[in-house]
Amino acid sequence: MDWLNYHHLRYFWIVAREGSLKKAAARLHVSQPSISGQVRELEEMLGERLFRRTGRTNTLTDAGQIALRYADEIYGLGSELVNAVKQRPGAETLRLHVGVADSFPKLLTNVILKPAFDLPQTVHVICREGKIGDLLAQLASHRLDIVLADEPASTSHGLRTFNHRLGESGITFCAEPKLAALLKQGFPKSLNGAPALLPAENTALRRTVENWFQRAGIQPRVVAEFEDASLMKVMAADGKGFIPLPSVVMADAAESFGFVAIGHAAKAKEEFYAITAERRITHAAVVAITEHARKRLI
Repeated sequence: MDWLNYHHLRYFWIVAREGSLKKAAARLHVSQPSISGQVRELEEMLGERLFRRTGRTNTLTDAGQIALRYADEIYGLGSELVNAVKQRPGAETLRLHVGVADSFPKLLTNVILKPAFDLPQTVHVICREGKIGDLLAQLASHRLDIVLADEPASTSHGLRTFNHRLGESGITFCAEPKLAALLKQGFPKSLNGAPALLPAENTALRRTVENWFQRAGIQPRVVAEFEDASLMKVMAADGKGFIPLPSVVMADAAESFGFVAIGHAAKAKEEFYAITAERRITHAAVVAITEHARKRLI
């Protein structure tokens, strides 16, 4: 078995965080060649290049990004260990690792996570966004405490996980004020041929909206499709088209992006789930956020 040299890892970590060998050398009070040699030995042990030269700067490779994520956790835990042993303030810090499916509304994520920061003890939240399959794999290996998703985990993933339904929300169509004012007239038929910005086809929200379009006899003009819901909102705020949003986040979206509601998709609902690796939720922060979400959602 290859053993990781944490001295080499620390030098790599400082270089990655500082952004250059020069700054890292100044922080560590050692020469640049010394740091470079330590990083090179780590690369040889891992069998991967961690940095690539881009002009006069070093940028992280894909392997370097992975190494940095682990180094952040390793040295973060090391700091907690010192605090716990020395009984410094922060010794009771609770770490909460949250996976957020890329199709899950980010405004709703913010609402759901708020109770974690109101607990008596300090909570350090680490959020990771990604594809649901990747997040469930991390959950099963206990690298995540909870995954937030807009659909339950499928048994097809072959992983032992448990779905906890948080609730549901109606769907509201909205846009920037000028377009919204135009489309409000004669809604929902006004959406026929109107420019639409929609979530990617593999998302639960897209399927719900498409089913509603079909029932209502609506055929909008799809201008763009997005896996990144944040980018969809940015483009909608720029007037590129109307978008569907869970009604529960409409007020926050109006405040953040200036959206105005066009109308509601009658009888269309989007569901939300917390997925855990254990049937019974015991993590204090997970208990807090799931209980709050069930009160906030229908």
